[in-house]
Amino acid sequence: MKRFLCLAAFLALLVLGGCSDADNSSADSDAANQSEPIRLTYANFPPAFTVPCVQMERWKTEVEKRSNGQVLVETFPGGTLLKAKNMLRGVVEGQADIGCVGMSYLPGVFPACSAVELPLGFESSRSSSRTLWALFDKYRPEELQDVKVLTMFATPPSNIMSREPIRGLADLQGKEMRGSGSSSRFLDAMGAVSVSMPMPEVPDALQKNMVQGIFTSLEVLQDMKFAEFCPSATIVDGPVYLFAVVMNKDRWDALPPATQQMLDELAPDQADWTGQYWDAHTAEAMEWARAEHGLQVFALSEEDRATASAQAADMFTDWTQAASKAGLPAEDILQDVRAWKQQFEQ
Repeated sequence: MKRFLCLAAFLALLVLGGCSDADNSSADSDAANQSEPIRLTYANFPPAFTVPCVQMERWKTEVEKRSNGQVLVETFPGGTLLKAKNMLRGVVEGQADIGCVGMSYLPGVFPACSAVELPLGFESSRSSSRTLWALFDKYRPEELQDVKVLTMFATPPSNIMSREPIRGLADLQGKEMRGSGSSSRFLDAMGAVSVSMPMPEVPDALQKNMVQGIFTSLEVLQDMKFAEFCPSATIVDGPVYLFAVVMNKDRWDALPPATQQMLDELAPDQADWTGQYWDAHTAEAMEWARAEHGLQVFALSEEDRATASAQAADMFTDWTQAASKAGLPAEDILQDVRAWKQQFEQ
C-alpha cells in the first residue's frame, strides 16, 4: 500500500509539472506575440524628394523612436501604393493603413477645413499649418469622421514665378498662369488667366509660351527646377494648399492605448515641424535660384494687395454660403481662422 501511494504521488507530481510547463510555454508564447512590432503602411503621392514626403519620413522616424521600435512604418512615396485622387478612399477601405491626403485636390469634400484655403494672406507654412491644426482640433468636423487624423499641415503661400518680371497687377493682366484650386480662382481675380495642368507638363508649357508663369509655393524653383524657366518671382501671399495625414479607423482602434496616446501627442508637433521645415526649405530654394539663375524678386504694393483682396471677396462669400449650407458655424470658423493666423504669425 505504501509503495502504491508513493507511486500515485509521483505520477501526480509529473502531471502537475507537465501542466505547469504547458502554462509557462503558453505564457511565453503570448509574451512573444505581444513583443512583435506593429507594422503600418503609409502611402503618399508626391515624389520622395518633396516636402510632403520629407515630413512623412520624419513622422516615421519619430514614431519608431518614441515607440522604442514597437511601431514600424513602411513608406510608399510617389503614388506607388495610392494615387492622390484615391488616397482618402484607399485608406478608408484599408488599402493602406495611413495616407497623406491632398485636401485641396478634393473640392467640396472638406467644407470646414477649406476655410484655411481662402486668400487670407498667410505669410508662412508654419502659420498656415498651425491654423489648420487648430481648426481641426477645435471643431473636429464631420468631414473627417471616417478616418483617424494623425496630423495636418499646409504649404507656404502661393506666389508668382514668371518668364518675365511681374512688378504689379498691371503686368499680370491677361497673362496665362498655371494654377489650381483656390489659387487658380485667385489668379483670375487678380486679372490673370489661370490654366490647369499637371506639374510635369509645366516646363514644356513654359518653353512653348503656352503659359507665362506658375502660381504656387516657391520651393518648386529648386525642387522642380522651375528657376530655369522662371527667373522672376512676385510675392503675392496667395492661397495655401492643405494636407491631412489620416489612418484607417479599424487599424487605429486595434492599436494599444499607449500607442494611440503617443500618436496623438505627436500630431501637433508634426504639424509645427512640417511648417518650419517647409519655410526653411523655401528660403533655401530662393537663395539657390538667386545664385544659380539670377532670380529677381518683386512684391505687390499695398495698393495692389488691397485691389486683389477686393476682387477676390466673393471667394469668402461663396465659402460662407457653402459652409452654412453644410450645417457649419461659418462665421465662427472664419473668425477663428483669422485670429489664429494673426496669433501664429506673431
